[in-house]
Amino acid sequence: MKPIRVLVVDDSALIRKLLTEILSAAPNIEVVGTAGDPYIARRKIKKLDPDVLTLDVEMPRMDGLTFLENLMRLRPMPVVMVSTLTEQGAQVTLDALELGAIDFVTKPKIDVRHTIHEYAEELIGKIEAAARARVRRLEAKADAAEKRLSSGMFDTTDKLLAIGASTGGTTAISHIVTRFPADAPGTVIVQHIPGGFSRSFANRVNDLSAVRVVEAEDGMQIMTGNVYIAPGTHHLRVQRSGARFLCRLSEDAPVSGHRPSVDVLFESVAQQVGHNAVGVLLTGMGADGARGLLAMRRAGAPTIAQDEATSVVWGMPGRAVDLDAAQQILPLDQIASAALEAAIKPTDLSKHS
Repeated sequence: MKPIRVLVVDDSALIRKLLTEILSAAPNIEVVGTAGDPYIARRKIKKLDPDVLTLDVEMPRMDGLTFLENLMRLRPMPVVMVSTLTEQGAQVTLDALELGAIDFVTKPKIDVRHTIHEYAEELIGKIEAAARARVRRLEAKADAAEKRLSSGMFDTTDKLLAIGASTGGTTAISHIVTRFPADAPGTVIVQHIPGGFSRSFANRVNDLSAVRVVEAEDGMQIMTGNVYIAPGTHHLRVQRSGARFLCRLSEDAPVSGHRPSVDVLFESVAQQVGHNAVGVLLTGMGADGARGLLAMRRAGAPTIAQDEATSVVWGMPGRAVDLDAAQQILPLDQIASAALEAAIKPTDLSKHS
């Protein structure tokens, strides 16, 4: 197979050197060039035709977001953002994902020379995933979704929605949750995201939604009209306590390399909620969540996987389909309504093995 051709864009000569060293060590990656600002990058993209771009969030002469927006309108290509693990870095990175960046890696704020190699495996994996990802041209922004009023259908906490996602998931989750009515069933979400970014992500989706969206805390009661996003440093499980469902957080070892893990969440939902839950597995690299979705289906819960055409990376949902874990395979635009409909309808347990 031909190597993945990468252009490294960063204003720091040290970062350009270190990223080049890391990526060049991978047998299937070739760094075809570097650029210190977006204007140089633009010329080198035309000349070198790279497969993937790494892009610093903070750039001179033209900020990274402006450059990314122009790029995704005029010459869409896979981009992996390189950002700092700060609150401001989180906000800008989430903006970049909305503009079409495939994924991001965080770089250390101090002692970069000696610590950035700790991120080598993650960076190489995300470059490989980006090379396989589906990239779409950025269209003009539609008007913000209006607040959805109460539908009057979800007046108890009997039903629960569980959603898992990874690469491309922040945009997919926002697309779904912003379409929920104010009285949607309590919803628990695992998105693979660093701890410093999960609260910013929850706040961002909350500002756009009729439901209340928060970063989950241990012991929180799961209530109608509320969405709970796992912290980027903890597993999230659901626990039944009498007639209530609670969020439970733990720092147990990563599962399949992830904490939080979608499998951990889904398996707890299968055990504690059973057929009163609905499982949704969205875009993402790897297989996390596929076995958990199968456990939910076997427990009698309706299950949905995002289809290949609308997934940025059809790894997690594709693996779920391979396992026959998904009852429905749907494009992103149909998932919110399908999940809500499944929560309303009584579950026919005879359809599940």
